[in-house]
Amino acid sequence: MKVAAVIIVLLFFLIPMLSTIIVGDGTLQGKLQTFASYSLSLMTTLLCILTIAISTWTLSNDVQRKYILLIVTKPISRYQIVLGKILGIIVIDAILLVVFSCVIYGLTVLIPHITDAPEVQVKQAQDEFFTARAGLTQPEDEREIQRRTIEAYNKLRESGQLPQDMTGERAMAELRSQQRMLGRSVPLNSKRIWRFHNVRVTDPKEQLFVRFKYEVAVTGPDDKVHGLWDVGDIRQFEMPPGSWKTPIEQVSRSDSARKMMEIEIPASVIAEDGFVGVVFYNTLNQSTVIIQDVELLYRAGTFTGNYIRVVMLIGLRLAFLAALGVSTSTWLSFPVAFLLTMSIFLVGMISGFVIESIDSLGIVGNLVYTVSIKPLIWMFPRLDGDYNPTRFIVMGRILSWGFLAQVFGIMVCVKAGVLTLLGIWIFSNREIAKVVV
Repeated sequence: MKVAAVIIVLLFFLIPMLSTIIVGDGTLQGKLQTFASYSLSLMTTLLCILTIAISTWTLSNDVQRKYILLIVTKPISRYQIVLGKILGIIVIDAILLVVFSCVIYGLTVLIPHITDAPEVQVKQAQDEFFTARAGLTQPEDEREIQRRTIEAYNKLRESGQLPQDMTGERAMAELRSQQRMLGRSVPLNSKRIWRFHNVRVTDPKEQLFVRFKYEVAVTGPDDKVHGLWDVGDIRQFEMPPGSWKTPIEQVSRSDSARKMMEIEIPASVIAEDGFVGVVFYNTLNQSTVIIQDVELLYRAGTFTGNYIRVVMLIGLRLAFLAALGVSTSTWLSFPVAFLLTMSIFLVGMISGFVIESIDSLGIVGNLVYTVSIKPLIWMFPRLDGDYNPTRFIVMGRILSWGFLAQVFGIMVCVKAGVLTLLGIWIFSNREIAKVVV
C-alpha cells in the first residue's frame, strides 16, 4: 500500500506540473501533443506497475503470512478467492483510472484557453488534435513489387552483378526495398495517382485532409518541394467538364521535405459512391520526388468520445495485468511473481520489435518460431504499435468500437481468461497447510 500511495501522490503532482512546463515544438498543437503523450504514458505506466505490484503481492502475502488459513477454513471455494482478488484489483484500477484520466482531460481542454496562441494554431489544433479522424491508405501492389523484384534479381544474376558476400535472401530483400521505393517515386514531368474508396462523412461541410511526406534528393532554391495536386472524383477527367457532378479541388503549394504535411480539402469533392482520387504532378521541381505515407483523413468522431475509448483501452490492459499477477502469485512468491509479471509487461511493450526480429531470422528461424515459440509469444500482451492508446490521442486518430471489442475479446476474455483458469487450477490443487499428527 505504500507503493500505491507513492504512485498516487506522484500522479497528482506530476500531471499538473507537466501541463505548465511542457512546451513541445513551440506551437499549440505541439504543446497539446507532448502533454497528452507524456501524461497518458506516465499514468498508464505507473498504473500498470501499481497493478503488477498489488496483484502479485496480495495472494502471495496472504499465503506467506498464513492469513489464507483464516479464509480457506470458511465455506468459500478457492476459485472465489482468486476471482475476488482479481475483481478487487480491477475495481481499484477503475477508480484510479477514472480520476486521473479526468484530470488529464480537464488540463488538455484548458491548455488552449491559458495559452496565448495565434488563431491559425488554434484552428490547426482543432482540426488535427481535438478530433477523431479515420484514415484511408492505398495499399501497395505486393504482387507487382514481387514480380519486379524477381525480374531485377534474375537480371543481376545473369549478368554476374550479384554481390558475392550477400546471400540470395538478403539480395532479394534489398531489391524488394528498392522496387518499393521506385513505386513511390514521381519522375520529373510525370504524375502519381492514389484512389480511395468508401469515404463517408456525416456532414458535407466537413473537411478532408491529404497527409503526405516528401523525400527528395534536390530541392529548389527556397529549399521547398513544389507540388500541383488534384483532389476529387478524377474519373470525371474522362468526361466533358460540363457533365461533372462533383468539383475537383486544385491545389498548388510548396512544402518542406521529410516532414509530414496536410492539405485541407472540402468534403464536397467526395463522389456519390464515396470515391476520392488524389493526383500529384511533378512539373515544378528539378528532380524525382518520392512521396511516402499518403493518407486521406476525415473526421469520424469527437475528441471526447475518442478519449473515453482510449481510457477504456488502458483499462483493458490493467485488467489483463491483474489476472496475470494474481495467476502467477498462486504458485510463486512475491519477488519471483513480480519479476515474471514485469518481464512479460516489458516484452509486451516491445512485442512488435520482438516479432520483427524473429521474422528476420530466415526460414529456419521462422520454422522454429512457428513450432515452439509462437504459441508462447501469442499469450504475451500486445501493448505497442496499434495497441498503444497514446497514439490515438496524439495523432487525432479514431479508436473504433470494433477495435476496442477485438482487444477485449482477445486480451481479456481469451488471454486473461486462460491465465485466470490456470491460476484457479493451480491454487485449487495447491497444498496450503499440512496436517501433522
